Amino acid sequence: MKSTDETSVEDVLKTYFDQIKSVPLLSFQEELDLSRRIAAGDELARQKLIEANLRLVVKIARCFIASDVSLLDLIQEGNLGLIRAAQKYNYQRNVRFSTYASWWIKQAISRSLANKRRSIRLPHRKEEALKKIQRAYNTLSQIYMRRPTTEEIAAEVGLPTVEIEYILTMANGMVSLDADTGDEDSSTFIDLLEDYTYSPDKDLMNDAIKRDTRRHLNKLMDRERRILMYRFQFFDGERYTLKRIGDEMGISPETVRQIEMRALRKFKEQAGELREYMYAY
Repeated sequence: MKSTDETSVEDVLKTYFDQIKSVPLLSFQEELDLSRRIAAGDELARQKLIEANLRLVVKIARCFIASDVSLLDLIQEGNLGLIRAAQKYNYQRNVRFSTYASWWIKQAISRSLANKRRSIRLPHRKEEALKKIQRAYNTLSQIYMRRPTTEEIAAEVGLPTVEIEYILTMANGMVSLDADTGDEDSSTFIDLLEDYTYSPDKDLMNDAIKRDTRRHLNKLMDRERRILMYRFQFFDGERYTLKRIGDEMGISPETVRQIEMRALRKFKEQAGELREYMYAY
C-alpha cells in the first residue's frame, strides 16, 4: 500500500496538472505581444507568459526523473528557470518563447541536481569545462566514428589532458572515460554523457551570449575593447600575446597589460548578468 505522504504528493501533482492544463497555449504573435508589454513593465503580461508555459516545465522535468529526486521538486526548480526566462525574453530575437525558455529551465534543474547529488560541488568554471568535455566527446564520436581518446578531447576543448581527467574525477569519483559502469550492457562512463550535438535552445543561447558580450564590450573605450577581443579570441579564434597586441596597436606589452586589467575590471562591473550563462557552458 502507498504511504500517506506518497498519496499526498500524487494528489498535489494531479491538482497542479489539472490547473495548468486549463491555461490556453499562446500563439507566436501572442508571445511577442506579451514580451513587448513585459519590456514596458507590465507584470500581468509576465505572469500570463509564465502560466501558459508551465506545461513545458513539466515536460522537461520528466526527462530528469530519478529515484533520488521527486518530480515535484524538479518542477519547482524548473519553474524558477521559467520565471527567469520570462524576465529576459526579448521579442526582437523573433523566436518562440518555448525554445528560449527550455535552456533556462534545464539550467535550473541541472544546477539543482548537481548541488544536491554531488558530495564535492564543482565551481562554475569546472562545471562549464565538464559540459565542454561532453559536447566534444559527442562531436568527435561522429567525426571519427569511434570513441575519441582523452588526448583528442583535450585538443578539441583546449585543455590539458590532466585537467580533463581531474574534472571527471571531481565530478564522478575515481572514474575514467573508459571505465566499466558495471551494467549488463558493459557501457562505460562516457556512454552515459548527454548528447549535446544538436540542441536548438543551446544554439539560441550561444547567439545570445555572443550578442550580450559584444553589447557590453561596446561600452568600453576603443583600446580597451580591442585588447579584450584580441586576448579572448574574438579575432580568428586565436588568443594574441601581449607583445603581438602591442605590435598591432603600436604600444608596449606592459601598456597592453595595464589596459587589459583596467578593461576587465570595468567589464566585470558592467556585465554581471553574463554570469548567469556560465553554468551550462
